[in-house]
Amino acid sequence: MNENRNVKIRVRNLSKVFGSHPKKALELRNQGLKRPEIFEKTGQTLGLSHIDFDVYEGELLVIMGLSGSGKSTLIRCLNRLIEPTEGEIVIDGEDIPTLDTKALLECRRRHFSMVFQNFALFPHRTVQQNAEFGLEIRGVPTEERGETARHALKQVGLEGWEDAYPNQLSGGMQQRVGLARALANDASVLLMDEAFSALDPLIRGDMQQELLELQNRMQKTTVFITHDLDEALTIGDRIILLKDGEIVQIGTPEEILTRPADDYVRRFIEGVDKSRILTAEHAMRPVRATAREGDGPRTVLRRMHEHNLDSIYVTGRDRRLHGLLEVDAAQQAAQQGQDTIREAMTQDFRRVTPDEPMHNLFAMFSEKGFPIAVVDDDQRLLGVVVKGAVLDELAQAAEAAPTADADNDTAAAGEQ
Repeated sequence: MNENRNVKIRVRNLSKVFGSHPKKALELRNQGLKRPEIFEKTGQTLGLSHIDFDVYEGELLVIMGLSGSGKSTLIRCLNRLIEPTEGEIVIDGEDIPTLDTKALLECRRRHFSMVFQNFALFPHRTVQQNAEFGLEIRGVPTEERGETARHALKQVGLEGWEDAYPNQLSGGMQQRVGLARALANDASVLLMDEAFSALDPLIRGDMQQELLELQNRMQKTTVFITHDLDEALTIGDRIILLKDGEIVQIGTPEEILTRPADDYVRRFIEGVDKSRILTAEHAMRPVRATAREGDGPRTVLRRMHEHNLDSIYVTGRDRRLHGLLEVDAAQQAAQQGQDTIREAMTQDFRRVTPDEPMHNLFAMFSEKGFPIAVVDDDQRLLGVVVKGAVLDELAQAAEAAPTADADNDTAAAGEQ
């Protein structure tokens, strides 16, 4: 899916050893020993080992794992807040581990802004002054940094709060200030380390949605750290799952859920509501037959009978969806001698795009049981979703997770 996207950050063979004898730890790692054995023999902690991945331009990449998995170490290695022991971290052609102090500072200013879990706001500074701080450090003139910070605060919904102080804001608003400060710096990559973890669940959900809206508008390359699987599945374009400093799986939320790499990932995703990740596209079925507005009711009735349909969608020659015709309405039009079905159509049906979350579909099925129409941005009919297909897809996903043949099961579901 990413063949045509530009790579913003390339990470290869990245490892980090905490301790005074890293070479010994890496030698044991290369002999096949894992983190616990290495620590027992050397007292050195293998924080990261053989980390390889790319971050694409404009992507929101989530790095997740349990406590101690290495996720915070990894994000801090990207901008060398933690020094890597070995490996490459290349951003726009610059290999960060090879930069001297001056070049590293300049690289950070150009490429990295960071949002922390604890907000990291200055209590004695106003919202405006907090948002300006990074620009102030860089020596940006007062008027320019003020305008830039105000624009960033507007982007995160804090217009009008410029003169407030952090203690006058809710937790969610304080985190917005931190996000605005990062945006004001206009770095090419946004690093977010457990940015929403300190918020209560309702505010956290709101911030996740606001981040997605902001990402949709700005297409900012973002690396987001979390220990929360639901959060990762909600916001991530792709997810990197870490365990004991190693990558267990890289994939889209759908791939993680439906094609887990091993038993650890299967256990990790147990209990996840897959209907929130799977979409209408997964349950969509081909349209067996359609009608056109200029068709006569008897012609359409015959077509419906041939395909065993109680209702039929009406489209133009370009497949644009115009309406739906029920069998009773078609019969009445025929009895009344109408020449076309145009007056017999109804607009009383549901249409969705392919990316509509599956859990939203259940409430859309009417008592009459019309299939839900799936359309593209130009309202062309792509397919339909029936209630049975939604249940089938959820059953397929549930079966795929605990079995060793997850890939085969998913492929078989796609062929049906």
